Amino acid sequence: MARPVWTGVLTFGLVTVPVSLYTATDSHSVQFHQLQRGTGDRVRNRRVNERTGEEVPYEDIVKGYEVADGEYVVVEPGELEQISPGRSRTIDISGFVDLDQVDPIFFDKTYYLGPKGKEYGKVFQLLTEALTRSNRAGIALFSMRGKEYLTAVRAEDGLLELHTMHWADELRDPRKEIGDLPGGRAEFSGQELATAEQLIDMLTVDWNPEEYHDTFEEQVRKLIEDKAAGREIAVAEGPPAEATNAVDLMDVLKRSLEGVQGGTAAPTARGRARRSRSTPKRTGGKKGTSARSTGSKTPAAKKRTTAEDDLSQLTKAQLYEKAAELEIAHRSTMTRDELRKAVAGATGSHLRAAS
Repeated sequence: MARPVWTGVLTFGLVTVPVSLYTATDSHSVQFHQLQRGTGDRVRNRRVNERTGEEVPYEDIVKGYEVADGEYVVVEPGELEQISPGRSRTIDISGFVDLDQVDPIFFDKTYYLGPKGKEYGKVFQLLTEALTRSNRAGIALFSMRGKEYLTAVRAEDGLLELHTMHWADELRDPRKEIGDLPGGRAEFSGQELATAEQLIDMLTVDWNPEEYHDTFEEQVRKLIEDKAAGREIAVAEGPPAEATNAVDLMDVLKRSLEGVQGGTAAPTARGRARRSRSTPKRTGGKKGTSARSTGSKTPAAKKRTTAEDDLSQLTKAQLYEKAAELEIAHRSTMTRDELRKAVAGATGSHLRAAS
């Protein structure tokens, strides 16, 4: 059995039940020690007096708030505890709110609540059942480890969970934090919106947390195992994902939908970029089948070669602009080299058509 991180009483109205608080989550991150490169010696952090350089015992450390340069107001641990002595051992529910009204951004860390003794099981189960039926959470303040928390107590699967919450003034305004938020309503078509909604519906799944796992953590452990066994480390780094251009949005949505309807997973941006590098698409017009194509190089072919050489000096952004002018399909998924070849091919087709 786990040891509780806090014990006290939970109250609502005149009802009081002794409870214990337990950590609900574990971190499975690989724990590394700090070593000095080349020696293998451990590097440790110590609490050192800044003036004397001597290590300071933990019991001799107090908190200090700097009010001026080098001038502090000293606060003892006991003084912080005395500020709210009642709350330090009480979770006092002051009201109940509908869970649908609470934005998930307010939730921080989750704990389990349990009755502190079998004799309190009836009262504990009564509150659990009432919260389940009402779909409400009890809002309470309590102190732990020298800090006051805003919390929500809710029922889940016959248990009580306590969620610590962020205070309202701790939430950042996204419109001040994010510089590229659209200022008004984007000008997308009804067909684009309907196709996007259809794609979402096609990709809708039941939430099963067991299907998701930390692949980075697995790679870290594999790296450690390979190095410990003296195996060669091979790192496969995929190409960066390329953003979908607004001009090609409808085309990309349709192809994503076709992939799902065909029974294959919708290709991700990274997957499209990887395939575009291994299997370049044929773009531009169809190959000519006239008698001129079977002979020696024609002036049109020379012009196409010259145009391709000139295009090699352009950046990817400049090539994309030309591809957009020529209405080359799938241009948002192309690499720079593919854009150059596609633009050259399309330019040659336009020249032949003009002649």
